[in-house]
Amino acid sequence: MAVKWEGGHSSSVLCLNVSAEGLVASGAERGELALWDGGGSPVAQLRLPQAEDVTSVVFSARRPSTLYTSHGETISVLDVRSLQEPLQRFHVNEEEINCLSVNDTDGFLAAADDSGVIKVVDLESKKVSRSLRHSNICSSVAFRPQRPQSLVSCGLDMQVMLWNLQKARPLWTMNLQECDTEEESPQSAGQFFNPPLAHSLSVASCGNIFSCGAQDGKVRIFRVTGVRFERELEFQAHSLGVSQVLFVPEAYWLLSGGNDGKVLLWDVSSDVGKQQKSPAKSLHRRKAQAASSSRKDGKLNKVASNEHPGVVPKLSIEHGEKVNWLSCAEIKGSRRVLVADQTSSISAYPLPEP
Repeated sequence: MAVKWEGGHSSSVLCLNVSAEGLVASGAERGELALWDGGGSPVAQLRLPQAEDVTSVVFSARRPSTLYTSHGETISVLDVRSLQEPLQRFHVNEEEINCLSVNDTDGFLAAADDSGVIKVVDLESKKVSRSLRHSNICSSVAFRPQRPQSLVSCGLDMQVMLWNLQKARPLWTMNLQECDTEEESPQSAGQFFNPPLAHSLSVASCGNIFSCGAQDGKVRIFRVTGVRFERELEFQAHSLGVSQVLFVPEAYWLLSGGNDGKVLLWDVSSDVGKQQKSPAKSLHRRKAQAASSSRKDGKLNKVASNEHPGVVPKLSIEHGEKVNWLSCAEIKGSRRVLVADQTSSISAYPLPEP
C-alpha cells in the first residue's frame, strides 16, 4: 500500500530527487518547490519567480545542500538549508527545460530543452562550455557515474546519443525506429502508429549500462563499450508510453513508470550483470558472434520479446495515475519508490530487498 505524502503542493507534482542525506525535493506546476524529510513531512516550501512549472530538480553529488532546479528557461541554484531566493540563476536555454543532470564531480550541469538543445554549464566558470543538439525535443539527459565527461541523452526525434564533453558531435547515435524496422520488418507496421519517441533515461551505478523508456511502451537497455553503445535487452513493459525509467542504486534493478498508471520493478541482473566485469571481452565476443552467424538477430528478437522468461516484473504496482517522475529513497532502513503523478501528492511504496 502507498503512503501518501501531502501538504507540500497544491498542483501536479512533476519531478523528484533525493539527496545523499535523504532529503527529498519535489517540483510542481506553477513554480512550486517543496522539501520533505524521510517521513514524508514537508519541511520547506518556495514558489519560484514567474510561477513557471518546475520541471526538474537535482541535488549536487558533492554538496548535498545545493539543489539545481529548472523552471521555464531558467536554472536556479538553491541552498536547501535556507530555502529562499536562489543563490544563482542561469538563463542559457532558449526554450523550456525538461531535464537537468549534474556530473559526479559537481563540475558540469546539463540542461535539455524543448528546442532539442542540451546546454552544458561549467559550474566553476559559470559559463556554457558546450551546446549539444537533437533534431526535436530533448526529453532526458544523464551524466554517467564515474565518467564526469560522458553523458547520454534521448528525445522525441527517437534518437539516443552518447556524448563526450571534449567533442561537439555525438560519439554514437542510435535511431530507435530504424533499429526496430531492421529487426522486426514483418511486424513493423505498428511502429508508424506508435513511434518510439524517447522520454526518459537512467544510467546504472556502474556507468556502463543505461536504460531508455519510450512511447511504444518498451524499455530498452544498452551497454556502453568505449565510444559506442549497443542494445543489450528490449522488452514490452507497459501498454502505453513509458514516461520514466530509474535504476535502483547499486543494483541492476530497474523501475519503470508508464502512462498506463503502472509502476514496475524489473531485475535485469541476469541479462546485464554477468558480463559487466569485462565489457571489452564482451564486445569482442559479440563481434565474433555477429561475424560468424546471422542468427544472432533472430536470437536477439526472441530475447527482446516477452517470450524471454527472465523479463517479467519482480514487482507490479497498480498506481492508477499517469507517472510523471520516479525516485528511490532509503527511509528507516528500507527502500521506497517515490511516485509523482497528476495529483498534488507523492506516493511512497516499499521495495523488496535485493
